[in-house]
Amino acid sequence: MRVLFHHRTISKDGQRVHIEEIVRAFRELGHDVIVVEPPQASAGEGGDDGGGLISWMRRRLPAATYELLELAYSVPAFYRLWRAYRHHRPDLVYERYNLFLLTGLWLKRLTGVPLVLEINSPLTDERLAYGNLRLAGLARRTDRWTWRAADLVLPVTDVLADYVRGAGVAEGRVLVTPNGIDPQRFPPDLDGAEVRDRLGLDGRIVMGFTGFVRAWHGLDQVVGLLPEHPKLHLLIVGDGPARPDLEAQAESLGVRERLTCIGVVPHDAVAAHLAAFDIALQSASTPWASPLKLFEYMAAGCAIIAPDQPNLREVLVDEETALLFETGSTDPLRAAIHRLVVDAALRNRLGSNAQRAIVERGFTWRTSAQRILATLDHAAEAERDR
Repeated sequence: MRVLFHHRTISKDGQRVHIEEIVRAFRELGHDVIVVEPPQASAGEGGDDGGGLISWMRRRLPAATYELLELAYSVPAFYRLWRAYRHHRPDLVYERYNLFLLTGLWLKRLTGVPLVLEINSPLTDERLAYGNLRLAGLARRTDRWTWRAADLVLPVTDVLADYVRGAGVAEGRVLVTPNGIDPQRFPPDLDGAEVRDRLGLDGRIVMGFTGFVRAWHGLDQVVGLLPEHPKLHLLIVGDGPARPDLEAQAESLGVRERLTCIGVVPHDAVAAHLAAFDIALQSASTPWASPLKLFEYMAAGCAIIAPDQPNLREVLVDEETALLFETGSTDPLRAAIHRLVVDAALRNRLGSNAQRAIVERGFTWRTSAQRILATLDHAAEAERDR
């Protein structure tokens, strides 16, 4: 098949990893994938906040004005997608859903090309909860238009699928497709000794966290527990606005030498750092997410601690592939950390089970791509039989 892959993402965080990995999976299966993206993305610009100009506009412009500019972006984006369509004549358009993005919808209505829509979060609700959304009514309408127009909608969790179903998308056009990993990036014999030696972590029980560090991740609770376990060391592979406060907290508690924040590392280096973890933290999660780091923790064979909530239970099994803790107070998290600190056999069992679950349950990008294409083939056959 020839696939046009369209997105509006210019950040270089986990969103970019998802895009690159699913595109690679389609190509490895023998399909021709043409990526249509913002010029900033192909030029290698952007950061966790999406780039300097966009960050500046978010800060300086009235929220409603910025949102209208998001909607207006669909016009030049459609021109790029239309040119690519005319040149490549694809069998399929695969679009990564974004707020106020109507490009794939317009192309489908103009040409009839099948549209697959990947949905990673309910952005209208997310921006209402964590941002400053003013045109919420317009946002919800554009969500419904694009979700209902797609031939196949790919929410990353069943929790998120309920948002899609609630918008009127038929069950037969919804395929829950969680995030995944490329097992080749996580060889079973990968050794974290070099990282531990370089960072001075020999003899420590290393509890690790990867990704962008925000206050709502609750890592301050974890830092607060460090004085209770003299051998425990917290390693943060990533950066973010909460980092200075965590370092100041560790200093005030007298455990600054047991908190290491190494900043952002290249994606190819993540696996080696995860191999240095004894315990991996998914300390918090939005209720609809399919956290990329979770699958990386599993592939690396880490003993995982995560909140006990429905979207994470779609992936993890308590006491089998992770320890899940009740949120609302520090006590359950403290108890889970204590169990893993004192019980190496439990750490090994959870890590081994999680690693096996990656293959057994198909949490790989390649398996996701195969399921998407098989679902489209089945739908096409059913349509021909009518």
